[in-house]
Amino acid sequence: MAGKALITWGGWEGHEPEKVAALFRAMLEDAGMQVTVTDSVACFDEADSLRDYDLIVPVWTMSELTRQAAINVSEAVSRGTGLAGCHGGMCDAFRSNVLWQCMTGANWVSHPGGDGVNYTVKIVDPEHELVSGIGDFEVSTEQYYLHVDPANHVLATTRFPTVTWYHSPNGPVDMPVAWTRRWGLGRVYYNSLGHKAGVIAEGPAHEMLRRGLLWAAEGKAAARATGESHADYASEGSHF
Repeated sequence: MAGKALITWGGWEGHEPEKVAALFRAMLEDAGMQVTVTDSVACFDEADSLRDYDLIVPVWTMSELTRQAAINVSEAVSRGTGLAGCHGGMCDAFRSNVLWQCMTGANWVSHPGGDGVNYTVKIVDPEHELVSGIGDFEVSTEQYYLHVDPANHVLATTRFPTVTWYHSPNGPVDMPVAWTRRWGLGRVYYNSLGHKAGVIAEGPAHEMLRRGLLWAAEGKAAARATGESHADYASEGSHF
């Protein structure tokens, strides 16, 4: 597919952001996209430039983001630029920024047992194009517990608790692993796998992310096809 993508990486080195960014770059370039990669969030200060992209892929665990930078990304996505990413690089990014959390659809809060937890990823919408043909699969990695927007369209889940912890007395819950959502005209995709680059380098997790990134990049084209406009969702006043 044609189009332009921006990948920005940095933050906590334990999540191997440079390696994860390289995996995403390969996925997008193999699909024919023109990819820009940067290791700075200064790119989020360029409001007009952000709107030229078809896709933004953040790989930034923790770190800080200014209110204006978050607004710039939000305005780009609301006009059709896609937003897609994985693990801490998107939903444990910029913890103090509530606009970022609302836009991405969740915020990480814990991973009981740490790395190397064995659990099942269950596909819950097997007819959806982003997971069609991908069955349930096992992983050994961090199991993310997230505070999740109920408006997300959930594609896959995992059952908690796998590891006993203080939360265990609350009983079993199915926690979303992958989802889609809308932000104005923009398409947003997230997958909680990816603690290390090797977790998403191949297999079902890799394929889910590949499809998710490309799906998110089609937001502008989808809006043109349906006749939706930014004005359909914009409103006056401060929301954050």
